[in-house]
This record gives sequence, C-alpha cells and structure tokens, in this order.
Amino acid sequence: MIELSRLNGKVFYLNHNLIEIFEATPDTVIKLTDGTKYVVREKPDELLEKIVLFNRQVFAEKTRIA
Repeated sequence: MIELSRLNGKVFYLNHNLIEIFEATPDTVIKLTDGTKYVVREKPDELLEKIVLFNRQVFAEKTRIA
C-alpha cells in the first residue's frame, strides 16, 4: 500500500493494485477499478514514483526469500 495525502492534508493508505487510472485535472484524481475516486495532493509523477518504489521493495523482498 502507498501513503497518500488528501487535499486537507489527512494521510491515508491506498492499495495501488486497485488503481485503474490517475490524472491531473489540475488536482490529481485517482479512479479505482470499483469506480471510487480520490483527490490527492501528490502530483501524477509523484504518485507513479511511489508505486514504482513500493513494487521494487516488494519484489526485492521476494527475491531475498527465494
């Protein structure tokens, strides 16, 4: 899960595997596969970086275990 911030600054954690699409409109809007939408402070490039870093961490753990 990745840590994100709502526009009011409140932090929440999101399962990035449920993201269908995200875009800047100009605020970053995340749409999940179930249709739920979130507006977050992070810019799309920051969001993508968080997803990539999380996946790297998960796959690094898997290769250490194997």
